[in-house]
Amino acid sequence: MENCSTASTFLTDSLELELGTEWCKPPCFSCVFDNRGGGKHFSGESYLSSGALKRLILNLDPLPTNFEEDTVEIFGIQWVTETALVNSSRVLFHLFRQQLYNLETLLHASCDFGKISTLHYKADNIRQQCVTFLHYVKVFIFRYLKVHNAESEVPVHPYEVLEAQLPSVLVDELYGLLLYVGHLSELPSINPGAYENQNQIKLFPPSWHLLHLHLDIHWLVLEILQMLGEKLKQVVYGHQFMNLAGDNLTNVSLFEEHCENLLSDLIRLSLSRYDKIRTSEALMSHHCPCPCFKELWVLLIHLLDHKSKWPLSESFWNWLNKLLKTFFEKSSDQRRPSVSVIQPRDPLGFSWWIVTHVASFYQFDRHGAPDETKQMESNWNFVEELLKKSISVQDGILEEQLRMYLQCCLTLCDFWEPDIAVVTILWEYYSKNLNSSFSISWLPLKGLTNIIKSPLSMLEMVETCCCDKQDCDLYKSRSSYTIFLCILAKVVKKAMKNSGPHPWKQVKGRIYSKFHQKRMEELTEVGLQNFFSLFLLLAAIADVEDVASHVLDLLNFLKPTFTSSLIWKGQVAFLLMYTQKHLDIDVLAEKFSRTFQEKAKEFLVSKNDEMGQRQTLWTLLSIYIDGVQEVFEMSHCLHPSHEKLLNDGFSMLLRACQASELRTVLNFLQAVLARIRDMHQQLCQEVRKENVDLNVQSSLSAKERHLAAVASALWRHFFSFLKSQRMSQIVPLPQLADAAADFTLLAMDMPGTAPSDLQPQPVLSMIQLFGWDDIIWPQVVARFLSHFLQNSKLCETLSQSGCVSFQALTIRSWIRCILQMYVKNLCVPDDLFIDINPEQPVEKEYMEQLAELTRLLFKLSEVKSIFSKAQVECLPIPEDPKKALVQFFEAIGVTYGNLQTLSDKSAMVTKSLEYLGEILKYIKPYLGKKISSAGLQLTYSVIGILVKSWAQIFATSKAQKLLFRIIDCLLLPHSVLQQEKELPAPMLTAIQRSLPLYLQGMCIVCCQSQNSNAYLNQLLGNVIEQYIGRFLPASPHVSDFGQHPLLLALRNSATVAPVSSLKKCIVQVIRKSYFESKGHLLPPRLAPILAFTLQLFRETDVDIFEVELLLPGILKCLVLVSEPQVKRLATENLQYVVKACQAGSGGEPAAQLTSVFRNFIEEYGMRSVYQIYSILEAVAALDQQVVIPLISTLTQSLKESERKWGLGRNSKQREAYSKLLSHLGQVGQDEIQKLESNDV
Repeated sequence: MENCSTASTFLTDSLELELGTEWCKPPCFSCVFDNRGGGKHFSGESYLSSGALKRLILNLDPLPTNFEEDTVEIFGIQWVTETALVNSSRVLFHLFRQQLYNLETLLHASCDFGKISTLHYKADNIRQQCVTFLHYVKVFIFRYLKVHNAESEVPVHPYEVLEAQLPSVLVDELYGLLLYVGHLSELPSINPGAYENQNQIKLFPPSWHLLHLHLDIHWLVLEILQMLGEKLKQVVYGHQFMNLAGDNLTNVSLFEEHCENLLSDLIRLSLSRYDKIRTSEALMSHHCPCPCFKELWVLLIHLLDHKSKWPLSESFWNWLNKLLKTFFEKSSDQRRPSVSVIQPRDPLGFSWWIVTHVASFYQFDRHGAPDETKQMESNWNFVEELLKKSISVQDGILEEQLRMYLQCCLTLCDFWEPDIAVVTILWEYYSKNLNSSFSISWLPLKGLTNIIKSPLSMLEMVETCCCDKQDCDLYKSRSSYTIFLCILAKVVKKAMKNSGPHPWKQVKGRIYSKFHQKRMEELTEVGLQNFFSLFLLLAAIADVEDVASHVLDLLNFLKPTFTSSLIWKGQVAFLLMYTQKHLDIDVLAEKFSRTFQEKAKEFLVSKNDEMGQRQTLWTLLSIYIDGVQEVFEMSHCLHPSHEKLLNDGFSMLLRACQASELRTVLNFLQAVLARIRDMHQQLCQEVRKENVDLNVQSSLSAKERHLAAVASALWRHFFSFLKSQRMSQIVPLPQLADAAADFTLLAMDMPGTAPSDLQPQPVLSMIQLFGWDDIIWPQVVARFLSHFLQNSKLCETLSQSGCVSFQALTIRSWIRCILQMYVKNLCVPDDLFIDINPEQPVEKEYMEQLAELTRLLFKLSEVKSIFSKAQVECLPIPEDPKKALVQFFEAIGVTYGNLQTLSDKSAMVTKSLEYLGEILKYIKPYLGKKISSAGLQLTYSVIGILVKSWAQIFATSKAQKLLFRIIDCLLLPHSVLQQEKELPAPMLTAIQRSLPLYLQGMCIVCCQSQNSNAYLNQLLGNVIEQYIGRFLPASPHVSDFGQHPLLLALRNSATVAPVSSLKKCIVQVIRKSYFESKGHLLPPRLAPILAFTLQLFRETDVDIFEVELLLPGILKCLVLVSEPQVKRLATENLQYVVKACQAGSGGEPAAQLTSVFRNFIEEYGMRSVYQIYSILEAVAALDQQVVIPLISTLTQSLKESERKWGLGRNSKQREAYSKLLSHLGQVGQDEIQKLESNDV
């Protein structure tokens, strides 16, 4: 090879920059190149990348740096460079064929891994020699071949004779070579894969080299013939051969014949690939076995299109069309290519497929680089014929085939300039088949269901059709009709860009002319869908107002009874398109809103049993609602027409809706309210900008008026309904609260738009209605107040409005929300609530809402101040609202106790009562006929803690009335006072658990009351009287009394004074209710009360007051009751009292105890003398000093007894008396002697 560093004198200035490529190695076809980085389409050795094609077209030296030395080695022999081809042309071509034969013989060798390397290098060497020779022919023609004048009479040298014959010899030899190598399509199929050795060098089998050598031969023959024609500028006749038609062979006929054969071969190879692929994957499957075939297509395109610039030469597309048309020609006399082409199973599909793929090759320039800016040569004439054949009804059209055809057509629309005729041809077909679904039974359509779902999805489909780049999987995702819409969009957009509105007018005329009243009435549901898809697309790419107006006119042709939801969806879609394009929607809104109002009225008057009609109406109404919401959310500014969309239809609709339907309408309301507020805030920001000119100010004022009009419409058509539903359970409570909160925020931003009944302070009025009113559902209040408290601007507005008590009112509502958390469950049978966790019945959502409200409430300044003054370092956990409320009450009690001045205490009492409000009304639902055990537990425990922790507050005259009402309502209701009627078990359980709190609080109030506490003491006694017996256990075992609420109250009291007061009251009640009886009748249940009394004595200190009140009753039980259990318990009580008095007096006689016994003897000495002696014997065993002072009284009683009966001395009684005296030591012995000596 020649040294590539040597500059060629034939190198032109335009190609000097291309010397950087490997000029020392002639170009050839090669698919071995590194494309890991992407973007590289051809090898650096290729005819395109090396610049060989460009040299050919520009008629430049094909290899400017090669074959410049005197000799050249070809097929291993040295030849004289400038004369070899003239002198030995036939020898050289013979050697060429011999080398080709040698390569063919290598095909029979085994290509195992051990031999592949040797075979590869042998085959590559042969190929390089052959390619080098053909390039030498090109160089020789360009540099050394001289044009001889045949008419010259000057004697010529024998060499010149041979040189003059060379062109004819070359034509003959090239023709012979082509006959020898045969057709590309006749080569055996090869595996394009390669082996790799240890150095990662790719090794190919001989078949690969043979195939690529054939490609080189076919192309280089064309190059040689082209250069020969350019060099000689005349027709060269062959001397040895004639062509197949019997004419003399010329360089021109050989070129044309070879081009035809080569294209036929390429088509045949492509056809063999097409027959193996699925229709759905056609465009994703390429027709070239390897990049070298692709390069050959590109080379042919450039060469043939270059030659077509001269007369009598055809363009590449004409060559290809001529061959493809033979698939559709049936007459046998038509001219056929020299090699027969196999008839494809799908001629149309193959033609579309090959044309589309080949069209993509036009993007490559002469260097093989893609040029996206290049205008590709179109082939619309042939494609139009394909289209007409594709939609011909004679052959029967299959949707799966049509999709592939149109996908190819769409791809061609991307490549070529627009052609309106394509749209016209397709529209003729689809206009007749609008009612078809264009579906494939075995292939689900992803796009169709999405389109029907909503107006937005219809718009999304249109936007997809208008995209410049389409999904490569259109076949599976879109119907052929949708692909047609993509074609329509692409063609019209391109045409309007190039030629203005004229193409649109052409298309519009064609499409509009197909729709008239009869055609509209023929449309089915599917047809309507296709109708709207078409016109939405036209509106998107052209004049939306003109298209929408025409659509409205066409819809008027439909019968009034035809109420398809698609008509509503289509109208909404046009509304949204208007909004997207920032157009006034007045024309569409006027008619559509009026239709909505009519349907809302029908919905209102429809009966519940007409569910089918009602469901149909609701489907239409919900489409309108969703559409209007989208319109507001898309709109950047409002027009007067937006107000039309919010007409009286909503007022009627709200009254007719059920819960699920109301949820949809209220969601719509919230979305529109939020959008109005956002737009108002943006408007305020624009107004605050400086240097705003008059025009802008005028525009902003107009926008503000339009906003105010829409806001007023919302108040007018929605708010009155919300206000009327505050106590109803029809409206979903969370959404009612959310909507009310949104209206409150609207009133804050735009107070002037609120109705007159909320003026002059609409924000305060709204909060009063939905946040502070005690009659509405707590679920609404909790959610509403959460919205209110988390809006700092709203809180600030209230502070500035002069509403100084808004925090107190909010706290009051919070307390009510917690206390009434079980109210909603009262409609459920009580057995769902007994013996279960009280937390269970409360909805999780409501508990979360209460927790959120609690968290926000604890940020209020008043609440923070209370906890701070109470010195509570860690605030309660908001996640447990009940515990938080308890801690809040306790903090208020502590804060009040820490106050010093009377004025501060008075103000604190007032504020505390304001927090509570009508608290008894809040808990009243739990005390009715429907019982909630969880609600009762909550009520009694929280109010009990309130009574105890606020005892000092309740001791004041302001708060004492509330305490009295609490006791009357919760502890002494009318049902408690009815002894014959049992209290409900859940209520009794709740009272039992919380009664100690009430008793302790009442006792503290009694001790600290500013006024006379006689009535409160009376209430305390009544409470103890009612519940001391109710909570006595059935079994009178002392160990069972530890959890009695009265004893728990005594046990858990922190201060002495309340304990003493409570114990005194308990003792009085026991004496009055159980130990005081008229005559000799004692009340029932003596055993349990005696057991309770014993437990009372054990847990508290026994004082003289208790001895004086209870001991007579205990002694009476011992005397009058014979029941063993009563006697045993009475005896234990007596023993405990005696021991306690003995310990209390330090061993000295207990005069008080003696006094009680003396009165007892005087009362029962005449009737129950023997029982008295027995009792005193037991007492004497414990403490003689208690009984000894009673000797005189006993003796006197003996004397009076004997005197009364008049029978003299009673020996039996005296004997019993002596037995008692025997236990009293010396004093007793002395008295016995007196008795025996008759001194007594």
